Amino acid sequence: MPEPIGVLIMAYGGPNSLEEIPGYLADIRNGRPTTPEVLEEITHNYRRIGGRSPLLEITRRQADAILEVLNASEASPRFKGYLGMRHWAPWIEETVGRMIEDGIRRAVSLVLAPHFSQLSIAKYHQKIADGLAMYRGHIDFVHVESYHDAPGLIEALARRVEEGLHRWPKPERETVHVVFSAHSLPVRILQTGDPYDRQLRETARLVAGRVGLPEARWSWSYQSAGRSPEPWLGPQLEEHLPELAARGIRNVVSVPVGFVSDHVEILYDIDIQAQEVAREHGMRLERPPALNDDPVFIRQLAELVREKAAAAGWLAETGAVAP
Repeated sequence: MPEPIGVLIMAYGGPNSLEEIPGYLADIRNGRPTTPEVLEEITHNYRRIGGRSPLLEITRRQADAILEVLNASEASPRFKGYLGMRHWAPWIEETVGRMIEDGIRRAVSLVLAPHFSQLSIAKYHQKIADGLAMYRGHIDFVHVESYHDAPGLIEALARRVEEGLHRWPKPERETVHVVFSAHSLPVRILQTGDPYDRQLRETARLVAGRVGLPEARWSWSYQSAGRSPEPWLGPQLEEHLPELAARGIRNVVSVPVGFVSDHVEILYDIDIQAQEVAREHGMRLERPPALNDDPVFIRQLAELVREKAAAAGWLAETGAVAP
């Protein structure tokens, strides 16, 4: 039987209850104290979306679906799936330890975030390295570093745009403006040549082109900036919407291309906070569903994993790579 190939699917992580929020924030802030004001604000936000993050449940569905596609073309299951979170359980480091215990010697890692940054994707890769060091093991990892222009991602996002536009009657659709967005990062990344901003804007352009949106009918914004004194990439969505309103735009579709799953940055920052701003300015704001376990998206992720494994020479035993 061919040696199994590990597939480590990773996401950011989120609290499963309000009681877990202080520990979750402590991990994000690397042990730096969280002020009572910030703790109350974050707790309020999670309370508004039901008291917990749905991210773990969604990520499990995504990981299971990816493995199902990967192994569908194998005579016997070749790929073995694992799930790790960067800032909450199941921790990436501990998951790597389980992989070592299972005898995995080679693996593909995939972060459920399409755009590379040293402040995001590279941090996941460091967690893997930390896990290998912590558990004193060796696994030959290859990483899917980014997939911002992958055809399946663009197609799935384009379908979301179209779904949003179709919430208006056909005669009104030409008045609808699409706002693409992603999680903000500190402005300092631009000075280091970090590709994050460039990749995000390319994704937006590709999706707009796939849908046939003229430049005047779409724009870019960031969202969910961190709570630190340094400048963050903008404009922020809650600032951008009033700017659009001032131009006479009243109908908006929000498509957060930097997120592939429903969690607080979508369920609160867009569905509650941005909606409140839109209503204050006489705007109608619609958000189509996040990608989550969309089949087109899942097939693309499985293809990326398979391509990495094939490029590493790990699929040679089974002959040609299945489409």
